[in-house]
Amino acid sequence: VQLQASGGGLVQAGGSLRLSCAASGRSFSIYAVGWFRQAPGKEREFVAAISGNGGSTYYSESVKGRFTISRDNAKNTVYLQMNSLKAEDTAVYYCAATWTIVVPTTTTGYDYWGQGTQVTVSS
Repeated sequence: VQLQASGGGLVQAGGSLRLSCAASGRSFSIYAVGWFRQAPGKEREFVAAISGNGGSTYYSESVKGRFTISRDNAKNTVYLQMNSLKAEDTAVYYCAATWTIVVPTTTTGYDYWGQGTQVTVSS
């Protein structure tokens, strides 16, 4: 599967953005999808993940209550709605996918990665 992340940009603190991760290939619904982010000089960190059928979602503590992950399998797309953005959310955001039942929350759990999309939050 190939992944294409989009939707990043520059936003003021307190604002919102919606990221999209579009996948190519068949049987997208069997893939768990995760969002990760990497700020300059820092390791890539887990943000959110969703199971193949969308029934289970997972969030890091730093984004819980502000970000929402969802998917539309008919469109082969996973979304990350980001609200109440903070300066510390500034990073390159990546989506990743893997064929699994247990949804991973670490980078090593994912097999396929998209290119990143830059999110910059100005304070």
